[in-house]
Amino acid sequence: MPARLAIIIPVYGEAANVAPLVARLDSALAGLAWEAVFVDDDSPDGTAAAARAIAATDPRIRCIRRIGRRGLASACIEGFLSISAPFVAVMDGDLQHDETILPAMLAAVEAGADIAIGSRHVAGGAAQGGFSAARGALSEGGAALARLLLPVKVADPMSGFFLLRRDLVEEVAPRLAARGFKILLDILLSARRRLVVAELPYSFRSRQAGESKLDATVLLEFGALLLDKATRGAVPLRFVAFAAVGAIGLLVHMVALALLVGPLGFGPAQWAATFVAMTANFVLNNRITYRDARLRGGALWRGLALFYLVCGIGAAANVGIAGLLVRDGLLAWGAAGAAGALITVVWNYAVSSTLVWRAR
Repeated sequence: MPARLAIIIPVYGEAANVAPLVARLDSALAGLAWEAVFVDDDSPDGTAAAARAIAATDPRIRCIRRIGRRGLASACIEGFLSISAPFVAVMDGDLQHDETILPAMLAAVEAGADIAIGSRHVAGGAAQGGFSAARGALSEGGAALARLLLPVKVADPMSGFFLLRRDLVEEVAPRLAARGFKILLDILLSARRRLVVAELPYSFRSRQAGESKLDATVLLEFGALLLDKATRGAVPLRFVAFAAVGAIGLLVHMVALALLVGPLGFGPAQWAATFVAMTANFVLNNRITYRDARLRGGALWRGLALFYLVCGIGAAANVGIAGLLVRDGLLAWGAAGAAGALITVVWNYAVSSTLVWRAR
């Protein structure tokens, strides 16, 4: 019997949770034709192997192993486009979402809702058991920002647990940013009509195995997503992230310059500060801007070497222009250093996008 409901489960480092989750879905969805698609970002712990071991005897289970591609949003989109079931749900692979409400979510969409959301923030829902204080603060802060842009009232726009019709996915897929961790928010903001939303309460469980993927970089990506949607794509997500890293790099540069200009003099201090800022920019961009194509192992060191090599051209322009400005008395060392650093940021963005993170 063809599946009526497909559950997309983006995973990374969840090998210990695959079998328990399948068992829970089997119990919760008894009597319903369903399938589960685990989309694994090449986990080093054997998550894909765990899913395939079950798939070998259970045709309802499939696994997509992605190599060279990372990120929850893009994993969900890849899963969406791999299924034929008329309804599709997204849930985490860490057992924190309550699979027992899936039938009620399906019923809500069958009854006319465009999307059903498993919500921690409506009557009957709870998040305390699954959140640390820091993670709760990140989630609450992000939700408050999201509500400012949403055209429809949603109590839990940060939820990663939702269900919708496949044809709605097909409708919005070309407009999705495919970056970051908040695919629900991306869908809500990408629809060109006011969606009918049903929110069903559930209690967010504590994680039993594996590690949380939520950190401060996720919040930065989330902010970039909001800006991308607010400007209708006029400001690309990657550029926003790169600009934010560039601002941090500028601060690093100026702090290093202030510490070194006295003992070294302006020229040598500007070179040293530029090198420090380049290193900081590379590390942060690898962690944030190019998170979905992050360099690791040998590729990390090759990428850093290439970054130094190519960005040395920008650094030469940085030092040369800043030195001229100081020598001719046009600017004080602080303003001249900032002007030179800004030139380097523009150059770094161009070469990073075309060479460094495509060097693997």
